[in-house]
Amino acid sequence: MGNRLLTHNHSFVSLSTQRSRRRRADRGALASGRPAWGYSACVATIADVARLAQVSTATVSRVINGNTEVDPVLADRVRVAIAELNYRPSRVARSLRTRRSSVLAVIISDIRNPFFTDMVRGIEDVAYAHNYSLVLCNAEDDPAKEADYLTLAVDEHMAGVVLAPASPTGTDLKSLRAAGVPVVTVDRRLADDDVDRVLIDNIGGAVTAVEHLWHSGFRRIGCVSGPVGVSTGADRLAGYRQGLAAHQLPDDEQLVSFGDFHEESGTRAMQELLALPDPPDAVFVANNLMTLGALDAIAATSLRVPDDIGIVGFDDMAWAPLLRPPLTTVGQPTYDVGAETARMLLSRLTGYVGPGREVVLSPQLFVRASSTLSARWSPA
Repeated sequence: MGNRLLTHNHSFVSLSTQRSRRRRADRGALASGRPAWGYSACVATIADVARLAQVSTATVSRVINGNTEVDPVLADRVRVAIAELNYRPSRVARSLRTRRSSVLAVIISDIRNPFFTDMVRGIEDVAYAHNYSLVLCNAEDDPAKEADYLTLAVDEHMAGVVLAPASPTGTDLKSLRAAGVPVVTVDRRLADDDVDRVLIDNIGGAVTAVEHLWHSGFRRIGCVSGPVGVSTGADRLAGYRQGLAAHQLPDDEQLVSFGDFHEESGTRAMQELLALPDPPDAVFVANNLMTLGALDAIAATSLRVPDDIGIVGFDDMAWAPLLRPPLTTVGQPTYDVGAETARMLLSRLTGYVGPGREVVLSPQLFVRASSTLSARWSPA
């Protein structure tokens, strides 16, 4: 066939021949001040691509959108033309056609928490690979602020929503459902099982932390718990109690102090535990920021970690091994949580209409010196 392209019984001039003609036209255009071949002097359009490839704009659109039914020869011509013109599809035009943008809303509870940094990176990597962008919203566990962001997602025709819900029952998804905007919850569970969700085995992680402290020789183990009004707080507290029960350790209500997942509350909760007539000899802290607060409270006393009090925190952070002593943690696969959440949302965007799904990822215990007693201590 040489350098001629044939399909559907029609013949076309090869793209290499077209390029030669275009170069000659370009030289004339430069002299006259006119754009060559009728293309925009600034930004190539889908019509420019169609003209260069000698196909319809509909065919160009199908190729761009990954339609596999386009004739392979035509598809190759379109891709060559796109590269030749450095064409970039207009997201605005696409959103006007589909009434959906290529933007995903990610609504999280606390932008200061390093847990969400790695999680959002996992979401963004998967979304970017599929030509979606993110808008990050910080709801601060405020149901009213969360509701405003959910309304914004509908009003701005966002393609989908990733949500760390402020409340298992108070978060209202009616506006998303009415508008047909898919949503996946992350880190926290809603009471509504019809919603896709990606979670951590928080109960299992807390049980592992308590069992480790028991095997290290600690017998009066306290807990700095998160709020039980969200599933992460409730599940980690339940896991703490299951761990105590597994080793016949006392479940003393005085040994549980509550925070709000922020550092200041961790300091206050730890101070309450240390002020008890019979304080704990070890403590499980239910998230990373409260762990920092608990360590600050311990540092203000004469207690030594781990000889006087052991500590395990939920969430493994980059700074945990750098502390003195290094901090034992229950690490979450935060990047994988984000990536799996994005994949689940994308499956909704590409046609999945089945029932709500749940993915639960396992945490991992990282044992360091903050929970390992010196040699004079041994389990009874």
